[in-house]
Amino acid sequence: MSKSAADILNVSAPIRFLDWAKQAALVVGASLFVALCAHVTIPLPFTPVPLTLQNFGVLVVGLTLGSRRGFLALALYLAEGAAGLPVFNPTGLGGVAQVLGPTGGFLMVYPLVAGLAGLVFEQGKRTFARAAVAGLLAEIVLFAGGIAWLAVLTHSLAQAVRWGFYWFVFAEVIKVMFAAAVAVRTRRSARSQA
Repeated sequence: MSKSAADILNVSAPIRFLDWAKQAALVVGASLFVALCAHVTIPLPFTPVPLTLQNFGVLVVGLTLGSRRGFLALALYLAEGAAGLPVFNPTGLGGVAQVLGPTGGFLMVYPLVAGLAGLVFEQGKRTFARAAVAGLLAEIVLFAGGIAWLAVLTHSLAQAVRWGFYWFVFAEVIKVMFAAAVAVRTRRSARSQA
């Protein structure tokens, strides 16, 4: 007895919906994960840019969800923050004012950062070294966006680098290493459960 096309469509429609719902939940959950990381913040007295786990969250999302879902999760995160939801670091003004403030350049490139980290990690064997390189390349994009925006605000590239780079290099290297470790461990865990 063969199944008709209508029977196949009736079975596949709920499966497609469940898959879509799972992907949407991953994207929303990832945006909330970054929001939680953003609330682990240490204000620094010599710069308007605080030290935060937010960048770590962005890297983890990009490396674990991949380029497309990582990009979408961070685009959603920006939309949530711009709408006034309390997802950005609590030392800022919140909403659109925070996107246009001193940390705005970093925030604006988050979707690209997550997308690039995911893209590089997806292109080959998913090792710690590949994840670390992906994170490092993504951090270059992050700092390029952040420093460029600070330079626009301060009218000084030197001031932008002082405020947005020097104080963060060591912490960012640690974040890249931890994000790479999380990505590889998550990948191994998912493979062992399959």
